[in-house]
This record gives sequence, structure tokens and C-alpha cells, in this order.
Amino acid sequence: MSAADKIKNAAEDLAGKAKEAVGKVTNNDELVAEGKADQTKSDVKKAGENVKDAFKN
Repeated sequence: MSAADKIKNAAEDLAGKAKEAVGKVTNNDELVAEGKADQTKSDVKKAGENVKDAFKN
């Protein structure tokens, strides 16, 4: 996984956590769901990159 991809995925994960937190504070279930979805996308991308890295070695 390139450094740029890692940074991008980390940023997406942090944005998702922020959305989720704001959604909880404001009682906005839709924003909480969006935040969780963003975190899940980031996790899936990270897992895919880890698989690629494993086959490179």
C-alpha cells in the first residue's frame, strides 16, 4: 500500500468517525450511518491493499 493510499484511507476513516460523533451529539441517525459507512469503506480498502501487499512479497 502506498503512503498516499494509507493517508487517504486514514483521512476517510477519521472523517467517518467525526461524522458519526457529530451525528450522535445532534441526534442525527442519518449522519451516524454515513459515518459508519465511511469507516467501513476505509476498512475494506485497507484490507484489499493488505491482500495486494501480501501477494507482492
